[in-house]
Amino acid sequence: MSKSLPRKAIIAISSFRGAIYPGGHETGLFFVEALHPFEVLVAAGFEVDLASETGTFGLDFNSLQSPFLAGSDKAVYNNPNHPFMVKLNSQLKKASDLKRGEYGVFFASAGHAALYDYPTAKGLQTIAADVWDRGGIVGAICHGPAIMPGIIDTKTGKSIIEGRTVTGFTIEGELIFNILDKLREDKVIPIVEAVTAVGAYYSTSMNAFDDYSVTSGRVVTGTNPQSGRSAAERIVRLFDSM
Repeated sequence: MSKSLPRKAIIAISSFRGAIYPGGHETGLFFVEALHPFEVLVAAGFEVDLASETGTFGLDFNSLQSPFLAGSDKAVYNNPNHPFMVKLNSQLKKASDLKRGEYGVFFASAGHAALYDYPTAKGLQTIAADVWDRGGIVGAICHGPAIMPGIIDTKTGKSIIEGRTVTGFTIEGELIFNILDKLREDKVIPIVEAVTAVGAYYSTSMNAFDDYSVTSGRVVTGTNPQSGRSAAERIVRLFDSM
């Protein structure tokens, strides 16, 4: 099937930015959750675009701190001429400008910001549904599955994750970040609750920051920042086997 699909991926990025963390620090894109999938997909010969609902973004404070940003990832962040940084800072697309039929893979990167804007990101959801309806792959990492309840299979009229197994950031992880009470206060829904509400089965790693990813049909999900590469590698293998 992949022979009829473009070897082209769209990585979605949250457009929300806001001070939700203790100390007044902002959430936004969790940097490596877009960078790592980008690197894997490009290495596998995919053309990759980046897009947010509004064409704007912010960066998650925690994602720029050690140990989440270090080594080669930090070198990318500090190099404005790196292809990923160029795409992010000067070529980020707006969801409404994306063209249907252009992508074979949709991947939702994250950050806590995703909980705030992905559930109502109709432009991104429309592109994801188009990828799905043409037989493509829909993936997400960490809080990225927040977009999936709103991605509707036109054949069933239901979310593409109904009856499928997905993973995403754990309640344990929210407690480690000391953020669960704030999420409840803001009336945003943690991943496990969001996906099970539409009939998905939630699977998780033993520990909050273990590398853990799941393939369920044409849905691929990863639990946390450590899982971005493995989730993207699953996508490449699946795409090439279709």
